[in-house]
Amino acid sequence: MHFRQFLILAVAGVLLGALAAGLWKWQQQTHPVEADPNGPDIRLPDFSLPDLDNNPWRAEEWRNKILVINFWATWCPPCAREMPLFERLQKTFADRDVLFVGVAVDDADEVKRFVREKSISFPILLGDTRAMDLMVQLGDRFNALPYTIVADHGGVIVLRRFGEITEQDLAPLLEKITQGH
Repeated sequence: MHFRQFLILAVAGVLLGALAAGLWKWQQQTHPVEADPNGPDIRLPDFSLPDLDNNPWRAEEWRNKILVINFWATWCPPCAREMPLFERLQKTFADRDVLFVGVAVDDADEVKRFVREKSISFPILLGDTRAMDLMVQLGDRFNALPYTIVADHGGVIVLRRFGEITEQDLAPLLEKITQGH
């Protein structure tokens, strides 16, 4: 390869990397996307994924709950930072029909180790390509992790969030939903 060709490829690679980094940063800075009250309802589809004991879990089984579903991986630093928040909010809102569910897009043994070490008590499901397809169906156009959705008692999605979510984003929404039911 000639130096000129190498230089062109290197510049193209840097530009593509900058574009990808810019898109990622833009997604992480995006505030929670709440459903448009005048728009059509987007409902959580029924899906099935195995839990850590390889037992199938169907979304329909918990349709009467407010679901906070978080797609995550053990190797994802923002995902790991969210877990204590989710654990704390699960305990805070458990008596108000709120259920946190983690969908790990990761190796089962790593997930089990992480859950045990961090004392995660809410349900963790193991994702595979079905989980990635579900993320896209739920609005995660880039398959970015972490990705969090909140569905109300009827399965209507009221929040979709790319990137790390904070207590300031999530707790007021859960308060609002639980008071309205």
